[in-house]
Amino acid sequence: MKTILILYYSRHGSTASMAQQIARGVESVAETQAMLRTVPEVSEVCETVADSIPASGAPYVSLDELKACDALALGSPGRFGNMAAPLKYFLEKTSSLWLSGHLTGKPAGVFTSTSSLHGGQESTLLSMMLPLLHHGMIISGLPYAEADLISTQSGGTPYGPTHVSGSDSSRALTDEEKRLCFALGKRLAQLAQKL
Repeated sequence: MKTILILYYSRHGSTASMAQQIARGVESVAETQAMLRTVPEVSEVCETVADSIPASGAPYVSLDELKACDALALGSPGRFGNMAAPLKYFLEKTSSLWLSGHLTGKPAGVFTSTSSLHGGQESTLLSMMLPLLHHGMIISGLPYAEADLISTQSGGTPYGPTHVSGSDSSRALTDEEKRLCFALGKRLAQLAQKL
């Protein structure tokens, strides 16, 4: 059984909704399972100690879970064209996995949600790829064989699925956005099986 880790940070729920659609894609492939995980908030004043289990949503990720996964989908809301601080903070603590090479050769993909169509979606995805490349992971985007990339009027890029949540972060995923998330999950699961 291959385990695809879907690691994300979500403040208003849009990125979490995307993660759930990616999990559906993962689990459409035989002998694969999705593992949904998140990261805790980062304090503006000083580091705080979060409860080991969040009040709701996915459990917090551990380095051991990241080390053991067969593939990774990494998701974050866009923050001025970059990933959110809580996810970046977690990734900065993965140097032990970098030194040991435990993520080298594993497939990975990225996804994001922003308030507006021109809210830095592509630069956010590219910024999330950088630490994965340093870890030696094999980055997978979405090929234009996914017809929704051409027809979508909302989110979606060849770098990974995206979502436009609206200025109040209340807009639900469109059908195209759901299908693109599903496609990334399925693609990562198939790559994990092949590799």
